[in-house]
Amino acid sequence: MIINHPLLGPRDSSEFVYLGDASLINRPDWKNKDADKKFYEYQYLRENPHGLHRELWYHEQGDRSWLIITRNVSTHEITKVELAKNHTGEKL
Repeated sequence: MIINHPLLGPRDSSEFVYLGDASLINRPDWKNKDADKKFYEYQYLRENPHGLHRELWYHEQGDRSWLIITRNVSTHEITKVELAKNHTGEKL
């Protein structure tokens, strides 16, 4: 699978590490009174999507950037690649 890195161009997926659903970039606030419930949901409750899915990938064998990749999990077709730093604090 080829990932078209926004800064470096096309790269083989073997340079990257898949880190799960892109919503994981939004960690719960540990100061909230219901933080234990929120962290449980954050850590253990996951969707098993079919079709397009936004995923978090780390460019371990390259520039060490974090990417949000929109990919069809059935066909592996990548439709969008974005730098994750452009999405911090945003609901994904």
